[in-house]
Amino acid sequence: MAATPAAAQDMALALLHPPVLRPFPDATSDNWVPGILTFRGRPDRSGHATGTLPRNPAVLWRTGPYCGLSTDQHGTRQWCGTGWTGQPAIRPTGPDAAEVIFGAYDHAIHFLDSRTGTDIRPPFVTGDIIKGSVTLDPTGAPLLYAGSRDDFLRILRLDSEAATELWRLNGNAPDGIWNNDWDGSPLVLGDLMFEGGENGWFHAIRLNRGQDAAGRTTVAPEMAARIPGFTAELFAAVGDRMVSIENSPMATGGTVWFANSAGLVQGYDIAALLSGQDRDAALVLEWRAGDDVDATLVGGPEGEIYVAVEDERPASTDKTATGHLARLNPTRPEAPLDWSLAFPETYLGDGGLWATPALYRGHLYVQTHAGGLFAIEAASGRITQEIAAAAHGWSSPVVVAEQLLLGNCDGDLTAYSLSDPAHPQEIWRFRPVGAGCWESTPAVWDGVIYLGNRNGFFYAIGEGGAQWARAEDGLADAALQ
Repeated sequence: MAATPAAAQDMALALLHPPVLRPFPDATSDNWVPGILTFRGRPDRSGHATGTLPRNPAVLWRTGPYCGLSTDQHGTRQWCGTGWTGQPAIRPTGPDAAEVIFGAYDHAIHFLDSRTGTDIRPPFVTGDIIKGSVTLDPTGAPLLYAGSRDDFLRILRLDSEAATELWRLNGNAPDGIWNNDWDGSPLVLGDLMFEGGENGWFHAIRLNRGQDAAGRTTVAPEMAARIPGFTAELFAAVGDRMVSIENSPMATGGTVWFANSAGLVQGYDIAALLSGQDRDAALVLEWRAGDDVDATLVGGPEGEIYVAVEDERPASTDKTATGHLARLNPTRPEAPLDWSLAFPETYLGDGGLWATPALYRGHLYVQTHAGGLFAIEAASGRITQEIAAAAHGWSSPVVVAEQLLLGNCDGDLTAYSLSDPAHPQEIWRFRPVGAGCWESTPAVWDGVIYLGNRNGFFYAIGEGGAQWARAEDGLADAALQ
């Protein structure tokens, strides 16, 4: 499918240094290189962290503040820290070292030494805030994929001294439906990158990785498929055209999945898309959730799909359901719903689920916008435990070595034991000095939690002890100044 004029103009950036093409290994989740490479770590977005959680958490280092101005429908205001989904990527650089990579509200992508929090390379500055999670190339190529509110989806090469932009795609498409931001964490499979935009379109982009004469990795992207995430029937059902794609693409069983802000869940056969078949021929499943789906879809071990739905759209919208968690069976495209579990409580007028559920040993764990952590039996949708948690629960829970880690908007990080998956039991609760709302999803690597906070700062939280007492005291002193 031909690129739009804006896309073609931006793709030309990749052709300034024509690549010498060479084959790259296919990149299923089974042969991805080590690291936390994309939101939730796997194509099915059900990945868990490696290692363990600290037993006695303490702040090892803190960097920031990262703040910047941005304009949306509510006007121009200052945004600080990192937000939804904001899970850092981890790129191992040695036996005990890694590069921690994240986008922040200071309009930049940051590249920090996991041991010290110092810059490994200068920040890559964009034109607006970055909300979503960045993606590292799963083959180990030094490539980073990231979107921004400045309208551009980018591919960066991580050179030895700096990040270099190789390509960008403008979200200001002439046939865009609503907005131009890029919030999802791109999914890279083989030589393809999948990403949805707030302009309402879903993209499959062939990367054409290669090397130039100096041995540097190159890309020469071309649009393999471009799918409207909307239909005329959807516009009629919701009564408006404010339809965007803000969640991260998910793939399972040869199908790529996404949903949009009008609640339309869609799955497409990847091979059919690449063969040039039209939308209807490649469509595996289309199901309307009834309200905005910003949370990323999660693929289960039996091929099932879990959908977390908000309660946000205007009351005049003709909703079939809202503010719920659903399980879908793609083998029954005419009647895919296995069960649906409603969360009717609201906070400041909105309700339902913004956080992506965690899936572990036959149970789902999700916190709600109105407040509360729920353990749910995946097969039946039965709630097995409800735990009090702060409202505005946007941070997605993370499973780490039979434990669950959750950040909330009171500033607490809480670890739960999952020795009984149906009944999480609190192990510890930790609130760093001066911490505000945790909207981002934690990354856990080698026993250290990496996470940005809406107070403007980014934290490394690991095993505490006497050696870290002075660091905590220093943060307390700084907070009082």
